[in-house]
Amino acid sequence: MLRLLASYGVVRCATEAGPDGKARRSYAAAPVCKWLAAGSSSGEGSMAPLGLLNLDKVFMENWYYLKEAVSEGGTAFDKAYGTSLFQYLGQDGNEPSNTLFNQAMASHSVVITNKLLQFFRGFDAGAGVDVLVDVGGGVGATLRMITARHPHLRGVNYDLPHVIAQAPPVEGVEHIGGSMFDHVPSGSAILLKWILHLWGDEECVKILKNCYKALPAKGKVILVEYVLPASPEATLAAQEAFRLDVMMLNRLAGGKERTQQEFTDLAVDAGFSGDCKPTYIFTNVWALEFTK
Repeated sequence: MLRLLASYGVVRCATEAGPDGKARRSYAAAPVCKWLAAGSSSGEGSMAPLGLLNLDKVFMENWYYLKEAVSEGGTAFDKAYGTSLFQYLGQDGNEPSNTLFNQAMASHSVVITNKLLQFFRGFDAGAGVDVLVDVGGGVGATLRMITARHPHLRGVNYDLPHVIAQAPPVEGVEHIGGSMFDHVPSGSAILLKWILHLWGDEECVKILKNCYKALPAKGKVILVEYVLPASPEATLAAQEAFRLDVMMLNRLAGGKERTQQEFTDLAVDAGFSGDCKPTYIFTNVWALEFTK
């Protein structure tokens, strides 16, 4: 197993002669392991919980139904469990899966948000944002990092009640349970990080319309999403985005990745200006700003 990992650069292998003159191999963690350590103390986040989520039996089982989903319609997850992903996570008895999902989203948020804070200037003092609403913000990991870097901001973390029930207290952040399809709390800016790719176009427009209602004049919605190239590219970044696109097909009705133009069309349909202000984050992840 260690030799296999060494062949992929996950660990390093050194060979030296032992006391008997025979070659001996020793192994040590390669730099990439910092992303695979659960509870990483580096502050850069960990991909370990997301890896555990994708290899969990519940989330692996639905792949066996992908053929039926493609040929008959619907999603593989629904065919495997008789209900949608988010309904499943909220059901009694499925708390372990809900906890695993929330941990994976929170740890991945640290990775994405670190890059967002490095390159995106829309939260800076003077950018016109004092109340930031994170719609679908999970247990508040993203707002914890943003408000720590920008203490002038007041955060509102908004997600489904069974998610908010697991959210720890965060200074300067208010946790509110509810559905983004019914209502979105008011703020000067609204963050939708990895939300719209979970839904079809009709649902996305409904979410964005609720955001539009919750914003003041000149308020902005900030989308953080993988952005697909207009045509398929043979690059690692594009391949990751297209893999995620197939994962959305597998798990979520209507879920998909989109091009910048497709995101712009959704925003315009919801009432926002068609003027998109993009900021590149990394690996085809962008922050897209649309103004009311």
